[in-house]
Amino acid sequence: MGDSRNNVPLLPPLMDEENERPKEPWKGEFVKSIVYAGLDAIVTSFSLISSISAGRLSSVDVLVLGFANLVADGISMGFGDFVSSSTERDVAVKERSVTEWDVEHHRRNQQHELVQRYQALGMNAGDAAMVVSIFAKYPDILVDEKMAAEKGMLPADQTEKPWKNGLVTFAAFLVFGCAPILAFIILIPFTKSVKIKFIGACVLSALALALLGIAKAKIAGQNYAVSTGITLFNGAVAGAAAYAIGWTLRNVAGLEE
Repeated sequence: MGDSRNNVPLLPPLMDEENERPKEPWKGEFVKSIVYAGLDAIVTSFSLISSISAGRLSSVDVLVLGFANLVADGISMGFGDFVSSSTERDVAVKERSVTEWDVEHHRRNQQHELVQRYQALGMNAGDAAMVVSIFAKYPDILVDEKMAAEKGMLPADQTEKPWKNGLVTFAAFLVFGCAPILAFIILIPFTKSVKIKFIGACVLSALALALLGIAKAKIAGQNYAVSTGITLFNGAVAGAAAYAIGWTLRNVAGLEE
């Protein structure tokens, strides 16, 4: 007789939910620039429309001021992203050149500092010394490790193009910032009421914010409902504050056209 245990079908191991591999964040070269520029654009544009509507200005005023502000802010944000990306890359290049010089001229001290750094992270003295001695055979790797461990910096990505980041930020700002203004264009054939158009702007802004809140959750691996709720709350608070200021200046402060 054969061993009956050989006839027992093998069952797949049970998936332990606690040990399930976390989901990776949404990756993409320009995803973050698009999402965060879009969020800023919607909130900025909606806040401007709220203040204008509270001041009882016409639809023409909304469109003129809305698009003018959108383009100006988009240029500012795009240029700011370009400058920020360029500066960050230049700083990384400069820091690496400094670290290379230190490693070349004070190699023993630099290795000793790296050993101490690994010990502070919990590695025992023997293992830390062994790891650093291996790195010391490869100067470029040793420099990169010094940069990461002591300065919290990664080597500059030479393939990165700061002008692309700026252009994507500018384009995303314009595209998503148009969402609140679209209602004033779409509803032109149907109504002349600024109030109805403003309600339409609120709806379109909420939809755009919800979509970007979902995208933000996918990037950061957050809860979709929480991320969307926070994003909508942010837009609502900014819009309400702008509306309140516009209403106050119009009705309390007595500012007239």
